[in-house]
Amino acid sequence: MDKPKYKRVVLKLSGEALAGAEGFGINPSVIKSIAGQIKEVAELGVEVAVVVGAGNIWRGKVGSEMGMDRANADYMGMLATVMNSLALQDSLEQMGIETRVQTSIDMRQVAEPYIRRRAIRHLEKKRVVIFAAGTGNPYFTTDTTAALRAAEIEAEVILMAKNNVDGVYNADPKLDKDAQKYEQLSYLDVLKEGLGVMDSTASSLCMDNDIPLIVFSFTENGNVKRAVMGEQIGTLVRGKE
Repeated sequence: MDKPKYKRVVLKLSGEALAGAEGFGINPSVIKSIAGQIKEVAELGVEVAVVVGAGNIWRGKVGSEMGMDRANADYMGMLATVMNSLALQDSLEQMGIETRVQTSIDMRQVAEPYIRRRAIRHLEKKRVVIFAAGTGNPYFTTDTTAALRAAEIEAEVILMAKNNVDGVYNADPKLDKDAQKYEQLSYLDVLKEGLGVMDSTASSLCMDNDIPLIVFSFTENGNVKRAVMGEQIGTLVRGKE
């Protein structure tokens, strides 16, 4: 078998991905499937870091629209990512994959605090590392967390696994039958055309640090492995033109 194209990756999962068809909460079969795909990649010797969103439990933006203080709403979202991260850790460890959760908000009874050098050491020991609680600051999304952590740990690529779309399109494929999928884009294209792949802060951070992004569907089993092996799936967003 060919060797993986990437040695160290950041896998970005949306919170909604964990909910499955229910749209809310954590679906045991879905999280088991995700853990299985991560295990498949980890067993190839790839160093895997994971960032999980919280949309299946709470969205800070929704809270602020309800009249809640935006910072408080965002902190609630950060705590929700910790719940998702612990659930994913449990699934991975049941499969025999050693895993560590590191949080940006100190909660030592639950997980390790985020320390860059410790995270890198875990990865070097082939442990899966899950980054929880976002950046630890309100007003930043988990997309920005993925971009920031990828830069900090010197990941070679961000794998953005989607549960309802298989790449980046020029229009919403659910609403527009003529929507066309891009095979490759630059971050500058993403920012200029407002394609909504990541928020603008995350896109700019990836562009400035020349971190490529692969957007693909994780619902097809084995896609995470295909992306790591360098197969052409989804859409590749290049760090620089």
